[in-house]
Amino acid sequence: MTDIGASRTVLASTGPEGSGLVRSLAEVPPRGRYASAAGTGGELWFVLGGRGRLELDGAPGPELVPDRGLWIPAGTACMLNCGGAGGLSLDIVELPAKTSGSGAANAGPAGIGAAVWLSRDLRDCPEETTGDRKFRVLFGPGRDCPVATQFVGEIPPGRAPDHSHPYDEVVLVLQGTGVAHVSGAQRELTAGTCVHLAPGLLHCLENTGSDTMRVLGVFHPADSPASKLPG
Repeated sequence: MTDIGASRTVLASTGPEGSGLVRSLAEVPPRGRYASAAGTGGELWFVLGGRGRLELDGAPGPELVPDRGLWIPAGTACMLNCGGAGGLSLDIVELPAKTSGSGAANAGPAGIGAAVWLSRDLRDCPEETTGDRKFRVLFGPGRDCPVATQFVGEIPPGRAPDHSHPYDEVVLVLQGTGVAHVSGAQRELTAGTCVHLAPGLLHCLENTGSDTMRVLGVFHPADSPASKLPG
């Protein structure tokens, strides 16, 4: 089946094919459609904007609405249809084909068969805090995905101390402006900017604006966004 007006752009890749996270932006115009198959490690999706319908392995799947996260099991055939007045925009992160300590490469969420998809709205996820920053985990340990974590974080104006994490992380700025301080270098941040933070890499995301910065993060192996390596 031919895609109609859709595009998919790779924003970040953290390692050789099949060994790291691959973050892409999928955009489907009004009355457009896009067909794909989930990667061998499964995929974590997040609806950035617009509305649409999703078919999974030929059967009706969840409605696509803003701030909805999805777990798509490995190998699932996906068909996105956008019939609204505006286009549909999704963040898609392919997980590594092999995952540390997770058993089979294409295993689905803990206790659930690999053929089962899941969807979850951000508003239904409990708010957590680390310092002056807030976050909500859509999928992760204890939230149906033992191999990776997907979360939305809120960063108030200002800068936190430099720190590092034990996992590989890709961060997408959803709103706001700021600066990424990474191992002494600086990079400007605006909505749509994607940053890869390797394990152990000293960094800090500074909000230089007057409003809250909102970011969408996915990291592997799974852990809490509050987890930091000793300084």
